[in-house]
Amino acid sequence: MICVPLGFGGELVEATFLARPNRFLVEAELDGAVVQAHLADRGRLRETLVPGARLLLARRPPEGRKTCFQAVAAVADRDRLVSLDTHLPNRLILAALRAGALPHFAGYTSVRPEARSGHSRFDFLLEGPEGRCVLEVKSAGYVAGGVALFPDAPTGRGLRHLEELGALAQAGQRAAVLFAAQGDAQAVAMNTAIDPAFAAGLERAMAAGVEVYAFACPLSRAGIMLGAEIPVRRALEDQ
Repeated sequence: MICVPLGFGGELVEATFLARPNRFLVEAELDGAVVQAHLADRGRLRETLVPGARLLLARRPPEGRKTCFQAVAAVADRDRLVSLDTHLPNRLILAALRAGALPHFAGYTSVRPEARSGHSRFDFLLEGPEGRCVLEVKSAGYVAGGVALFPDAPTGRGLRHLEELGALAQAGQRAAVLFAAQGDAQAVAMNTAIDPAFAAGLERAMAAGVEVYAFACPLSRAGIMLGAEIPVRRALEDQ
């Protein structure tokens, strides 16, 4: 079982969300005092960060930082956790790749995070006897009716990644996208109501030869775990 702990692997404390002054900062009430916590998620999170929401904060070393906490998760209905750390799925996939736990990417002997291929930087560059593969990981944290919707906000950067992957695939380079779906997701769908351009870009990328996969990545206070492979639906209407 591949599991990566939340935060920094230390104690998590529960706080109450108050406000989000900017994209990278939240204010919360902890033990009767107002504290600030770093937020490593640039998404809108309108359904998650509502006044009174319960947050899990991880303490972090204060040296060189403006805050002593990082917001790692929100507690949703039925105590379901929603990750607030966009780096967490990448850490999970890195561990899975190095352990050989992803059969679609077995056989590669080198796994390089944040590697360049051509003029672009991608989440992972895999290399082995059979060649190279460029892999991008997308975290799908907004789940509705058992379907993880991506994205939850327009993502020009994500669209650019698809275009770059498509160009690589057309040039004969193996290229892939992996959606890490949180919660109780049983499938992943493109959120055409939020970002139709990304959905169209995925269609073009797939036509160019980009491979697309999705895995359930359930979240608990122990961490994020690699679950079963689930289908990718190209639009919410495909349910």
